[in-house]
Amino acid sequence: MARRHEAEKREILPDPKYSDILVARFINCLLKKGKKSLAEKLFYSALDNVAIKLKEEKPLAVFKKAVENVAPVLEVRSRRVGGATYQVPVEVSFTRRTALGIRWMIANAKSRAGRTMAEKLTLEIVDAFNNTGGAIRKKEDVHRMAEANKAFAHYRW
Repeated sequence: MARRHEAEKREILPDPKYSDILVARFINCLLKKGKKSLAEKLFYSALDNVAIKLKEEKPLAVFKKAVENVAPVLEVRSRRVGGATYQVPVEVSFTRRTALGIRWMIANAKSRAGRTMAEKLTLEIVDAFNNTGGAIRKKEDVHRMAEANKAFAHYRW
């Protein structure tokens, strides 16, 4: 069902410590059951741990580079043409790209085994910064899928 107008995007206020909107978006995706202060503690302690692990780098720059590394450029969308469903590769918009990157980083941090969430998040941020880890693997899978279905690109809408 097509909308007559674009949905309104809510304005997100920057986070209190770094005054950055990307950090605020990450914290909002991290929180559970409305417990924002807990999500902020987890994220800020993870960035403090990143600063300890990577001494020569600034933690906020490391985080931004990690999200940028995880963000996909292409994805596949299902398109129904004449009774058949094709996986059509399309470019990802900037807002969706960062949202997917954030979501994948949090999901992979949660799936890591046996540490505190702050430590898992630290390791995931460092891995994404170094172009390794689960979130980068997910991005490569999405890109591989788009590359495999390049023949159906002419069905793009």
